[in-house]
Amino acid sequence: MNYSNTDFSQRNVGIDLFRALTMFVMIFVNDFWKIHDVPHWLEHASRGEDFLGLADVVFPCFLFAVGLSIPFAIERRYSKGKSGESTIGHILSRTLALLVMGAFITNSEARLSPDVSYRIGVYWLLMVTAFIFIWNHYLRSDNPGRKKLYTILKVAGLIILFYLAVTFRNPDGGVFGARWGILGSIGWTYLICAFIYVFTRDRLKYLLPIWGVFLIICILGSRMNEAWGEAPILALPRGNFYNEMLRVLHIGNGALPAFTMGGVIVSLISTKYRKAPAQKRAVFTLLAVAVFFLAGIISRQFWILAKLGATPTWVFFVTAISIGTYAILNWLAEQGKASWFNVIKPAGTATLTCYLIPYVWYAFADITGYVLPDWLTHGYLGIIKCLCFALIIIGITYLLGRIHIKLKI
Repeated sequence: MNYSNTDFSQRNVGIDLFRALTMFVMIFVNDFWKIHDVPHWLEHASRGEDFLGLADVVFPCFLFAVGLSIPFAIERRYSKGKSGESTIGHILSRTLALLVMGAFITNSEARLSPDVSYRIGVYWLLMVTAFIFIWNHYLRSDNPGRKKLYTILKVAGLIILFYLAVTFRNPDGGVFGARWGILGSIGWTYLICAFIYVFTRDRLKYLLPIWGVFLIICILGSRMNEAWGEAPILALPRGNFYNEMLRVLHIGNGALPAFTMGGVIVSLISTKYRKAPAQKRAVFTLLAVAVFFLAGIISRQFWILAKLGATPTWVFFVTAISIGTYAILNWLAEQGKASWFNVIKPAGTATLTCYLIPYVWYAFADITGYVLPDWLTHGYLGIIKCLCFALIIIGITYLLGRIHIKLKI
């Protein structure tokens, strides 16, 4: 029997669940910089360490979530009669927004030179305000006055960003530069994979080989472990055409687009075979997870398990985790057992807003000089504090949504 049914008209709650859980954990681990004595298994592995901490899983899971969403976002545009040219323009505008936000956030991570006339807290506050002014999901209106107000706010946001970029100086005297960070990496990866999907649509016979190419690039370009000489398989001299093209196209060593393209493929398969018997889908999922875990175990004989090295081992293990987690969450949604999702729902439906709100709190703390009590910054009490912080941020995101403050790019 043919169970294929590629229908993107219904919202996939499983994707929202996966994205919400990923964002919740991301806010949680990103707040570790304010506490001490964090258990090692929760943190990032250090450079060169053969280890996978919880924090090493979050970013690639988010890239996987981006891939899960791409077919739904693009196919819905086509179902509304949007042209291919319009869709490409939409992809470019979303990429630009992520790159701009990524640049402003990443430049600020080094803090500011004492010669700058304002504090880093003021920078963060103005930065988030400008992002909201420019990319807020304003209510549609035929009122000319309201439309004019929206335009004024967007222009004001651009002026604020221009001011911050021009006046920025880091502690070493460096000026504002093209440093993309997490949001920028998401932007470049989204651009690559969304463009590929526009031209292939839901044809797995093209998408699977492309995903395989990203994996091959990762395998050939990743440094092997000490037993194998600590050099990549394809160790070309500096300045070669191959590596320069990967750099220009922002493919890197292929690991990041492999996560997102993996999400695209899983999204298509789960949608095509949504009506297949639950038992068959469960067997297929378990098989896929087992294959990737086995690939991770085998590849660990040749590469260490490391996010900072973006090794194939890291790709295989986190892909297995992503597929398994998404499958469980999607099953819960289908069975109507996802009521707990309401607690973190805004993190999955207003993800970008949720990601930016912590900077408002950090700005407040910097401007006021507020410091947490010492007993809240150590060990498990500190971890509980970070969990509560993540929930508070999601709550604030919900409240902002109620007054129509929600970033949408």
